[in-house]
Amino acid sequence: MIEVKQLTKRYARTTAVDQISFSVEKGQIVGFLGPNGAGKTTTMRVLTCFLPPSAGTAKVAGFDVLEQPREVKRRIGYLPESPPLYPEMGTVEYLRFVGKLKGLSGAELDKRIDYVLGRCFISDVKTKLLGKLSKGYRQRVGLAQAIIHNPDVLILDEPTAGLDPKQINETRDLIRSLAGDHTIILSTHILPEVEQTCEQVIIINKGRLAATDSVRNLQARTRGVESLLVEIAGGDGSLEQDLVRSTLEQIPGVAQVVSKDAKDSRLIFEVQTQKGQLNRGDLARAVVGAGWDLNELRAASMSLEEIFLELTGNETPAEVKEPASEITA
Repeated sequence: MIEVKQLTKRYARTTAVDQISFSVEKGQIVGFLGPNGAGKTTTMRVLTCFLPPSAGTAKVAGFDVLEQPREVKRRIGYLPESPPLYPEMGTVEYLRFVGKLKGLSGAELDKRIDYVLGRCFISDVKTKLLGKLSKGYRQRVGLAQAIIHNPDVLILDEPTAGLDPKQINETRDLIRSLAGDHTIILSTHILPEVEQTCEQVIIINKGRLAATDSVRNLQARTRGVESLLVEIAGGDGSLEQDLVRSTLEQIPGVAQVVSKDAKDSRLIFEVQTQKGQLNRGDLARAVVGAGWDLNELRAASMSLEEIFLELTGNETPAEVKEPASEITA
């Protein structure tokens, strides 16, 4: 659905995007991440035909962004962080206005308005002024305008910014429900949101592609070691942390033992080893043989935040916002 090959964008002496390549399959939800100045916003602007590439190619739904920008724009729906709403307009009035801008009319327009009202759960505010709506409802109306023309691709910039926890969950559920019908690129600085919503992650840093893969595969590739979380309790109600750590470090295949938590008579450790070097049975037998209770033994995975920091040199994720007016339907 989206095919980017050796994409490059230069501004005078600055190369904002440097020969990046990635693809997004139809119906996927993809998290697009990068620290401030990484080139993420520039890439999004190229995909939405706001900026031409300096070199390389980018295609959306089979159409080249440089040679066929009008066809690309017809197939894209965009939701900026601040939805492009007119506060003096009613919800249906606004959706009808946007639908006409995107080429809909007559019975087809009425059908699409009814569809997005139901799909985005805004039927109960269809007669209200947009300026009177809560932040959560404004985000939903923003999503409704993005999908009213049934685009192949949705580009969502911080779709849950400023929402309360209940609204965040509702918006996440809505985005997940749109997958399959639409290919979605989700830009956000809330990394747990990407873990819970996206199937694939694209990370760029300093204009270059740092990684593109599923979160699970990135966890395996980035760490390079197998990590296990072990929770141990002493049979007599007390444990010496140093003694337990020393015992675990003696097990063949263990590279490092890190204390994670200590509560009452329970201790939690992260046991690291090179992949395939540690027999979990040996670990369990060593714990039980020492007279301790093995409460839990499970694989530990890196969070997306840890992956991001490792791949981008410990830079914190931040966004460069695009003005809503710069991307056209």
